[in-house]
Amino acid sequence: MENNKPIIGVLLGDPSGIGPELVSKLLNHQESEKANVIVIGEKNILHEANKLTGNNSKLEYVESYEQVKFNVNNKFFLDITKGKNHSYKLSECSSESGESVLNALEYALDLAKSKKIDAINFGPFNKTSMKLGGSKYQDELHLMADRLNVKNFFCEFNVIDNFWTARVTSHIPIKEVPQHIKKENIIKPIKLINQTMKLNGIKSPRVAVQALNPHAEFGDEEKTEIIPAINEAKNLGINADGPLPCDTSFITSFKNKNHDCIVGMYHDALQSGLKAFGFDRGITVQGGLPVPITTPAHGTAFDIAGKNIANIEPTLQSFKTAVQMSKNKINE
Repeated sequence: MENNKPIIGVLLGDPSGIGPELVSKLLNHQESEKANVIVIGEKNILHEANKLTGNNSKLEYVESYEQVKFNVNNKFFLDITKGKNHSYKLSECSSESGESVLNALEYALDLAKSKKIDAINFGPFNKTSMKLGGSKYQDELHLMADRLNVKNFFCEFNVIDNFWTARVTSHIPIKEVPQHIKKENIIKPIKLINQTMKLNGIKSPRVAVQALNPHAEFGDEEKTEIIPAINEAKNLGINADGPLPCDTSFITSFKNKNHDCIVGMYHDALQSGLKAFGFDRGITVQGGLPVPITTPAHGTAFDIAGKNIANIEPTLQSFKTAVQMSKNKINE
């Protein structure tokens, strides 16, 4: 925290996608004035994005954190180019793009570990490019958790209009989901989303829990695993409710505003509803990490890269959430 503003590390995202365009637009939006901003990456990537958007980011360029002085200026570009002036091809996966992302992310995580930045907000990554670039992790969340030495439970939260979702299982085949639906696995995201929403300013989150089976009837997981997990959450003082049938849960909870969040059993039971109600506003929060890390929920959108038509709204919302969470965390 400097000048009563949190320090947000901003990453450009995959240089072959829409991330740099979105960061260029963010830096010229009034919302970026509400924090001290350090953009971490290669200057040529942002210069190309600024040519596309017609923006002038008005950043002070430095080559090390020690050169950052938040007094007159609240926006810096920490250039990690190291003599490289690479031009990245748009709209395709590549090892070069993946390496660029990994270098910037590693730098930002090092700053977060040493408490030199209060949060990270990043433009969309491409998992294929990251793996081509050398990542051995299934996704960026597992990379971040490892680099930040996280030993506790962590998971991805998806958010629209401050309505949050968490899931017990994520990127696994449907046929494997039932074997993971155990009380001890269900209670972990319930506890974490309750804790994280409090950090985002909701004093007593109303937590809905989805069923696994159609209408919460055609199977026994609700009786044997899900309801016991809900009851345990209640005993811990969590305002938990359910199990709600998946097919009406978003109408009950989101549209009718009966809950603040939903914990679901598997990926599509949550993502289908969330994206139907607000794909153009969705953000992702990396839950369970010691520092707030946020990003827009959409991908790198190779089909519109370089066209200057990317919607900035999810990026703005993810930046706002990073600022709010970092303020509350500092004041804990």
